[in-house]
Amino acid sequence: MAGPSVELSPVIAASTHWLSRAYPAGSPDTIAHTLSELQARQAVTVAAWLRYPTEVDAALVAIAGPGGSAVLDWRAGSEPEDEEAEEEGWRTWVDEVVVSWAACLLADPELARRGVDAVVAALPPSADRPLPYPRKNGGAPAEFRRLLEPDLRDRDAAVLLRHPDLLEPVAEMHRDTLLYLLDAEQPSVA
Repeated sequence: MAGPSVELSPVIAASTHWLSRAYPAGSPDTIAHTLSELQARQAVTVAAWLRYPTEVDAALVAIAGPGGSAVLDWRAGSEPEDEEAEEEGWRTWVDEVVVSWAACLLADPELARRGVDAVVAALPPSADRPLPYPRKNGGAPAEFRRLLEPDLRDRDAAVLLRHPDLLEPVAEMHRDTLLYLLDAEQPSVA
């Protein structure tokens, strides 16, 4: 897998920014915003590494571009007033599939675990990272703890970001492909 690839950095940053703006922190304070954004970034990182599993995939998206946020903006009702404005240029680096998969991971803890396990299993050891990611006391990899094992402050900060009903319009867009990729079953509708 690409792992922390330079080529995926703009996609991860823009997709995280999109999720954080579309589903803002439950509280206006800076700590809540940071905790919510960290959870979004962890989900987006896993989704991006699943979507672009090789260095070649990551390089190709850097060349071709990921497609932008137009459909996501429409689905979530978060269209910018002027998408041509200079400060909205980051939206071109948003990857619709990555955001949809991240929404799936944020809404479904079991799917998030499967996604992280797939990413961790595919990452080769390196000199600065002898094991794919250290696990704290046999639990979640430390790098993805806020995604997999959010504490009370994390959950309070990301009430909107983790709300399955609110995420559904975005999550449903590419859920079937993610379920297929992770060999997971469609969650049953209650």
